[in-house]
Amino acid sequence: MSMDGLEDDVAPARVKPKLEYPLGEPPEAGVAREIAPGVHWVRMPLPFALQWINLWLLEDGDGWTIVDTGMGMEQTREHWRAIFDAKLGGKPVTRVICTHMHPDHMGLAGWLCRKFNATLWMSRLEYITGRMLVADTGREAPEEGVQFYRAAGWDEDLLDSYKVRFGGFGKAVSKMPDAYRRVGDGETIEINGRPWRIITGNGHCPEHVCLWQEELKLFISGDQVLPRISSNVSVFPTEPDGDPLTDWIDSCKKLLGAVPNDVLVLPSHNEPFIGLHERLQNLIDGHEKALSRVLDRLKQEPRRAVDLFGALFARKIGPDLMGMATGEAIAHTNCLVGRGLAKRVVDSEGIARYVAI
Repeated sequence: MSMDGLEDDVAPARVKPKLEYPLGEPPEAGVAREIAPGVHWVRMPLPFALQWINLWLLEDGDGWTIVDTGMGMEQTREHWRAIFDAKLGGKPVTRVICTHMHPDHMGLAGWLCRKFNATLWMSRLEYITGRMLVADTGREAPEEGVQFYRAAGWDEDLLDSYKVRFGGFGKAVSKMPDAYRRVGDGETIEINGRPWRIITGNGHCPEHVCLWQEELKLFISGDQVLPRISSNVSVFPTEPDGDPLTDWIDSCKKLLGAVPNDVLVLPSHNEPFIGLHERLQNLIDGHEKALSRVLDRLKQEPRRAVDLFGALFARKIGPDLMGMATGEAIAHTNCLVGRGLAKRVVDSEGIARYVAI
């Protein structure tokens, strides 16, 4: 089933830690700026509120490695062509690494791989999930999805909008390669003679890939750690009883122990920053506080998922953000259910309400 697959511009309200942003102004679209030996920062526009994504062009011996690709749009292709003309020096792109399968990250993976006869590198769950979501393009919305959002409290207008928009994932993704090279947690990849360690995370997506280079003190975090917004952590109709928030919190704790604090974090959105541990702890604390607020609401009376937005988000949720907001609300309630603090009760009309235990 299709998902929005984009960062949450309705991030839970929380106090942000003081982080350092040492690189100054970002590069313009279509320009690659070297920020460390052989590591170049690329920035591409996005057609929604988040506006920009950071991508990484890495020198790699006789070729180049690209980490994440941008959306499958002609504008993004034009910017890549400008970078190829100005930066590659006649050497081909030999490898495309996608941190995860959301369209702003793997949207042009197929186009790049075909253009250079390059190999796509992804974790197994991200590749398979991406292929599955692309295959939904052109399908009618499944009844399971309609029931899922009706149970959460959506009215008929919202359900009609879901039906119309379903299957849009593949429209932002160029045809994916039919083969890939699997990468996994703990693996080391050599890029330009330096080892980059793969560390995977979960919650925002099934098996997100991060890359850590110890000598250069660089950590490509993708969407697993962002400095100013909290990545969307949602439950979707394909796994209505899933608990991605527990996965997310566990992943933040894992990174606290695996990667030192003095790295320069290269996130997919906002600017590169220093202060990894402060930000990870802030993300953990923010979600724990949000869980407490949700539980307090449930102690007052049983509530649907859509009744919990005020406990989670600092802004009003309009129709354009209902999918992500609902998924995040259910992620919090499912986490509370998993902790034995709440239960889900479905009435005769199929509407789900959550009750504190």
